[in-house]
Parts: sequence; structure tokens; C-alpha cells
Amino acid sequence: MQRHVRQFETPQSQPMARAKDLLERARQLPNLPRAAGAAAIAILVAVAFLWWWLARGPEVKVVSPTRGTAAEIVYATGAVEPIRWAKVASVIRDRIVEICDCEGKEVKKNEVLARLESREQRAALQELEARAEYARREVERQNKLVERGVATTQNQERVARDLRALEALILVQKEKLADYAIAAPIDGVVLRRDGEVGEIAEAGQILFRIGALKPLQVVAEVNEEDIARVKVGQTVLFRTDAFLDRRLEGTVREITPIGDPIAKTFRIKIALPDDTPLLPGMSLEANVITREKDDALLIPAAAVQGSSVFLLDGNKIRKKDIEIGIRGTRSVEVLSGLWEKDRVVSPAIADLKDGERVRVVEASPPSS
Repeated sequence: MQRHVRQFETPQSQPMARAKDLLERARQLPNLPRAAGAAAIAILVAVAFLWWWLARGPEVKVVSPTRGTAAEIVYATGAVEPIRWAKVASVIRDRIVEICDCEGKEVKKNEVLARLESREQRAALQELEARAEYARREVERQNKLVERGVATTQNQERVARDLRALEALILVQKEKLADYAIAAPIDGVVLRRDGEVGEIAEAGQILFRIGALKPLQVVAEVNEEDIARVKVGQTVLFRTDAFLDRRLEGTVREITPIGDPIAKTFRIKIALPDDTPLLPGMSLEANVITREKDDALLIPAAAVQGSSVFLLDGNKIRKKDIEIGIRGTRSVEVLSGLWEKDRVVSPAIADLKDGERVRVVEASPPSS
């Protein structure tokens, strides 16, 4: 008799899979506090970094006061031009038929530089001259008739009067024709020529600029509130992008007695030395030195807020009132309140507070 035995297989099916899953989860349970701790640590680090970043304060530059020359200036703007020169313009409107190729060349006084179309004016002059010639012959004929007693003196006087009138008209016409020839009013160099053959020259249009290249001057405009401080003989320092590495000087030689009430400026003329590299027509900034003081204690003008500065005290700043002397464009004279060993915040930031913590970056010392 064959015995059949029923086997119960326990494959790794769902119960086993669930057990393994539970086991795997159990193994992961101890890791959960570590993850939470790591997250907390990261948050603490971020908070600490943020606290450190905020606590270290704004970044500032500091500089120590220096000794130098303090200068009080009056600012002006102007342009270089010859002292002796002239603008040559047309007084009538007509077409240019001839113009010299003379830019940069010397010309003499009364030398013709350009001619305008004048055919109609020349024709009118020829007509007047023909009428005058006929009137002369008529005067001669009337004179002979009067001598022979066959004509009255009234006719003689009438034709003589007509002749004088025609001669006057001829002079006027010749003066008109002279306007069609544009001539140099002075001896000099043609600094600039504007206009070409065939163009229409308008009345008042400047066609030539003639003058001497030396000596030169700067004609500048000064605000009316500053003109009282400007005097003849004061030194002037110039700034132009063409010569940034050179010291350019001049001397005030003339102040216009009357100002411009619309622009609210006065015009001054500044003489330049003969060896100046400046050229006619250059625009520049002029600084008229109205007062100077040697061996002055200087700080940058940007470091001053009203009459106070911020001094570095460790890693904090403190506000200090100072007495100010000469104020320049780049530096300020300190009469009292600072020492050369002090370190001043420059430029002063608008929202700085007394006692605030800061981060320091060294700045360049002030220039005189």
C-alpha cells in the first residue's frame, strides 16, 4: 500500500517578503534620529553663518589724514581760443563760386578767400556806367551850347545833376559788389574753413576763422555766486581728457564787467603760456585757485558728512565732530578734531551709525 504524504511548502512568498520588509524598516529606524540631527546641524550652521555675516557689519574703506596743500577753488568751464582772431562771415545770401584751399595757411589782410555769384550785380554796374558815360557826353554838349548861347543854364544844371546821381549809384553798386568777395580782415592763419563751391552761403554764416596760433587764452564761464572770489592774476588749473597726465596752468587776465542775467554767469579770460599743449577749440574744466595753505591736515571730501566724520575704533566706528577749513573738490582741510594717526571712513556711507560694527578695507590717502 502506497502512502501518500502531503508536503506543505513554505516558499518565500508574501509572509517572508513582509517579514523582510519589516526587518528592513526596523534596520532603518535607528537612522532616523541621525537624519534629523544632520538636518538640525545644517540649520544651526546656516543660522550661525547668517548671524556671523550680519554681525560683521558693512564693508568700509578707511584712510589716515595726510599733510599737504589745501586749495580753495572756483569751478568754471570754457574753451581755448586765440587772443587775436576774427570770424569771417558772409553779409549776403548767394552761391559760393570760388573758395580758397587755405585751411592752416597764413593769409594777409584784404586777401580774397571766397567769391559769391555776382553776375546780376556786375550787369547792373555795367548799366549804370553806360548811363553815366552818356550823361557825361550830354553835360559836355550842354556846356558847348551854353557857351554859344543857344541853350539855357537850366538844362546844363539838370544833366549835371543826373550825372552826379549816376556816379553816386555806381559807388553804391561797387560797395555791394565788394560784399561778394569775402576777404581776410586781419593777418593770420586760417584756423578753420566752412563751405564748399556750389553751396549757398547764408547771410551771417561764418565761413572762415582767422587768427594767430600764439598767444592763446581760455574763455570760461563762472557762476555769479562765485565771481566775487575771482581776481585778476589768480592761478588757474585746467583739466581736459586730451592731457590727463600733464599739469596745465593759466592766469586770470580779464573779468567781464557785466554778467549774463539769463545764464547767471560771468565771463573770464585766462592767459595761457606760449608752451601750452592746448589747441584752439578745446573744451576744458578750469579751477581758479582763490586761496592756498601749505602743510594742512587733509582728508578726502567724501569722508565728511556736514561737519562730522566716522573714526575706526577697533572693529567699530564712532562719529566725531571736526572743524573744517578750506574745502576743495577732492580734499578738505581739518583745523581740529583729528590727528594724523586717526583712521577715517572714506567715503562715508549715508546709513552708518555710531558704534556700528564694520569690516575694513584700506583706501588710498587723499591728494592735495
